[in-house]
Amino acid sequence: MKLSIIIVPYKAKEKVEVTLDAVYASVVNFDYEVIVVDNLPVSGTEDLIRTKYLSKPELAAKTIYVPNTENVGFPKANNQGLKLSTGLYKLLLNPDTKVSPDTFQAMIDFMDSRPDVGISTCKMVKGDGTLDLACRRSFPDPWVSFFRLSGLSKLFPNNKKLAAYNLTYKSIDEETETDSGSGAFLFVSPACYEKIGLLDERFYMYGEDLDWCFRAKQFGFKVWYYPKTTTIHYKGQSSRQNPYALYAFHDAMWIFYKKHLYSKYPRPFSWLVYVGIWGRYYLKRFINFFKTEKIVSK
Repeated sequence: MKLSIIIVPYKAKEKVEVTLDAVYASVVNFDYEVIVVDNLPVSGTEDLIRTKYLSKPELAAKTIYVPNTENVGFPKANNQGLKLSTGLYKLLLNPDTKVSPDTFQAMIDFMDSRPDVGISTCKMVKGDGTLDLACRRSFPDPWVSFFRLSGLSKLFPNNKKLAAYNLTYKSIDEETETDSGSGAFLFVSPACYEKIGLLDERFYMYGEDLDWCFRAKQFGFKVWYYPKTTTIHYKGQSSRQNPYALYAFHDAMWIFYKKHLYSKYPRPFSWLVYVGIWGRYYLKRFINFFKTEKIVSK
């Protein structure tokens, strides 16, 4: 088996149908399997998958469906899929995406040609056609995070220092090494997966992709943005429906900082980081009280 595709839907019946239709319509010259770990079967996803896909022998032969009894979180559910996977390459794919027919083949061909690349991602565009900025990122050290969360990166998108988090000073069509891609589409090589292993389940949602890429680079692998093929990301479809999402986003910031950056800075500075993260959380929570469409990660 060449490729294992792990998809974790949560209250995303309509979107996961778009995702799976595109996955099964892919044009490839290799075998692949699709592992769907459903974090909330009562949302109707189970009926959809069993009636539309598992009822067809040719699709059932390449599909594994795992219904969880509760929402166990994004990393843990993906780890369930990873443990069941038999493909050499692993792909984490969000249930609110639509791959192009050539995406899997293009990414496999690229990864086969670049053994130095451990994790890659393609060009991710949102439903309106603009780039999903999360698909190519720098690690969020305190200064990079400050420039992003303060809005300075948006004010000065062409400044290499201020816009370092999302690399907006680079062309979206420029193939480039990056620190991290997005968990919506992470393509992992067999050599890299052997080293980095499973996702860190201390993250509930958000941050696990940054952590995975950080560990890959610690082992000497490159993380790559490869824009020769495109995937649409209908962003935020699941997270907006999860009341825990805002907390999880800020908790992920602190987990990542404490795991990878805490020892690099004086303790008083880390206290300021802690206060900044959770001060921002309570501010956004207050703002959400007055909003119909809740803020999650802005």
